[in-house]
Amino acid sequence: MRLTEKQLQESTEYLKSKGFDNPEIGIVLGTGLGKLADEIENPVVAHYNHIPFFPLATVEFHTGKLLFGTFEGKKVVVMQGRFHLYEGYDLMDVTYPIRVMHRLGIQKLFISNAAGAINLDFKKGDMMLIEDHINLQGGSPLAFKNVAEFGDRFVDMAEPYDADMGKKLMTIAKKENISLRKGVYASVVGPQLETRAEYRMLKTLGADAVGMSTVPEVIVANHLRLPIIAVSVLTDECDPDNLQAVNIQEIIEIAEKTEPKMVKLFRELIKEI
Repeated sequence: MRLTEKQLQESTEYLKSKGFDNPEIGIVLGTGLGKLADEIENPVVAHYNHIPFFPLATVEFHTGKLLFGTFEGKKVVVMQGRFHLYEGYDLMDVTYPIRVMHRLGIQKLFISNAAGAINLDFKKGDMMLIEDHINLQGGSPLAFKNVAEFGDRFVDMAEPYDADMGKKLMTIAKKENISLRKGVYASVVGPQLETRAEYRMLKTLGADAVGMSTVPEVIVANHLRLPIIAVSVLTDECDPDNLQAVNIQEIIEIAEKTEPKMVKLFRELIKEI
């Protein structure tokens, strides 16, 4: 596994030639959370299969395109569809778009995902501001030979999520009367859902929610010194003593139903920063 300057340069040059002009904010949209892209003004679209060295989104409910345009007066680049280890990609593939968005010029990164609630005080349809995370994906996107060519090998993770943006988002949620929890996100490989014993383990480890994404992107964003905000939409309740079989379609529907609140939070935060 090797990352090269040539790859990043070709990807960036292609997008610039399409009109991706110095975006200020990068946004990664998770499962069932693609509608924010519909609100981008004067969008320019680049499909992943046209961008040099980009992987392809293989999950049926991830659309697989990068958009550039204006959102609340700020130039943004939006990933509509992300990549996961469970699709057969490696951590370099999963995080490559973050490096490209950084090369395009983003100064802040917004991430969303759909996750299961481990904390039983949290309910379906709640949102959670990620304050910290547990990496259970069995690897690091920084574990490659020439990583030092792109930043420090040993990246500090004492505060992986930007506290200032987090405080602003909590204030906005209170003002808008939107329920926004705070907690720890555990990232697993998937694609299978967890067993009862695994949910108990995650709770013991201190996780409030579990999902299959986000952490690799956050590690790379810290490598690039990009301030990050991340929000989970909680789509199912992971109570090992009363565990129900998960309906993926229901998860998508809950994410879509909650999405307008997430868009509202992101919109108001973008206005402020």
